[in-house]
Amino acid sequence: MTSLSPRFQAVIAEIDAANAQDPRRDLVAGTPRPREVVYSERMSDCLSRLYPEASEALRIAARAQHICRWQIARKEFPLGREGYNAWRAACRDHHAALTSAILRRHGYPDGEIAQVVKIIRKEQLKRDPESQALENVVAVVFVQHYLDEFVAEHKDYDDAKLADILRKTLRKMDATGHTAALGLDLPAATVRLIDMALK
Repeated sequence: MTSLSPRFQAVIAEIDAANAQDPRRDLVAGTPRPREVVYSERMSDCLSRLYPEASEALRIAARAQHICRWQIARKEFPLGREGYNAWRAACRDHHAALTSAILRRHGYPDGEIAQVVKIIRKEQLKRDPESQALENVVAVVFVQHYLDEFVAEHKDYDDAKLADILRKTLRKMDATGHTAALGLDLPAATVRLIDMALK
């Protein structure tokens, strides 16, 4: 594993402290925990499995992927695809700005900050290896931890519609991501949806 610097550890601690303010809770092993803390830990765990030699920049971007996301409410944007895309863009800007400020406080140079921001924004997807790695991790974490919840919340969607939605996620992944997603221990119904989406 790549040796991690003291300033990296300090940055991760500050990201975690920010996410610990999340008023929303997810139940994990019977214990309610701040939602974005849970998400960020899952991102880091998945990154370590898929990319054990990941750079500090990629590790920071994964941990900060949803930093303070609750501060940008989806309901403040119009319904529909256009509103959703505007919300996602606002979230990316928010996460990048907060993370940049944390990195600057801990003495990271502008070039390294720019790389973290580039990864968080997933710029040059399919061309930049670290942006692609983060996209793979985002998708695997979604499939492993949140897909079943999404399906349960959309009981009015048939399998074809669910597979089409999932296909848009899988399309952003590369072979590494697809292999990781298919290697998860998932319910049979979820595996069937993934198989449909990959066809």
